[in-house]
Amino acid sequence: MSEMPQPAPNRWRVLALWLVGIALVATAGALLAPSTTAPDAARGGAVPVELGVELHSPVIAARAVPNLAGLPEASTFGTVANAPQDAMTEEIPDGQLVHPTEPVPVFDQPGGAPIAVLPTTQLGSDTWVPVIAEEPGWVQVLLPSRPNGSTGWLSTQDSTLAIRSTTDRIVIDRAAFRLTLYRDHQQIGTWSVGVGTAAAPTPAGRTFVLASMTDAKQKFSPVIFPLGIHSATFSTYGGGPGTTGIHGWPTTDVFGRPSSDGCIRVPADALATFTNPADPVPIGTPVLIR
Repeated sequence: MSEMPQPAPNRWRVLALWLVGIALVATAGALLAPSTTAPDAARGGAVPVELGVELHSPVIAARAVPNLAGLPEASTFGTVANAPQDAMTEEIPDGQLVHPTEPVPVFDQPGGAPIAVLPTTQLGSDTWVPVIAEEPGWVQVLLPSRPNGSTGWLSTQDSTLAIRSTTDRIVIDRAAFRLTLYRDHQQIGTWSVGVGTAAAPTPAGRTFVLASMTDAKQKFSPVIFPLGIHSATFSTYGGGPGTTGIHGWPTTDVFGRPSSDGCIRVPADALATFTNPADPVPIGTPVLIR
């Protein structure tokens, strides 16, 4: 049995469809290609055509963590053994800070496993940690726990994080024995300081001002600024967790040389600038130690 013959095509209909196809291809090409006829006066180049289409990455939901008490604490007293390590140790954070209004889980990656719990306070001050990376629904922050360079991810998908920013930055140059405070990209002050000796060096990396505290048991400094970084030599300072800090010293012979067990010893006018009631250095301020 022969196949049923197909009707012959209408040549004018075919021609019309062919012309329409050419027009559609040309239109699509014009939309996708940058314009070469509208010069950008500011850049002297071509103005790309805006399609008005925004691409958004999906928000990865955070795992429920019903038992925060079963996680190690991400504090200066704690160790988070499997925390991701900071990969940008020589780049100071941009000054965005977050504060947990209640204890929150810390994750190893967006949507990943919980590795710690971040408490609301540290050494008597509210916990404020610097943001170092962002993903939709998530921020990566520096942690104050051991090992040095620990980071973790916090979910921003609920109301448990407060957010603020600071333009303050502290840069400590160990080789030059110098601490410099910047605000709004302007140098506020620079001081000759004492740093750790060769046997107990001041640890390098980026960290942050963890707290502001006084301690009646010591007489060397009216105020101490613990940082979110620890001595690699000492596991403890006088029974504490071995936290590296910025503090004063009663004599001036310690400045401009290696003179400490790892902390940064600063003169009285530096402490006065840090604690200026009109504009104090905020908790969470990023610190870069070179």
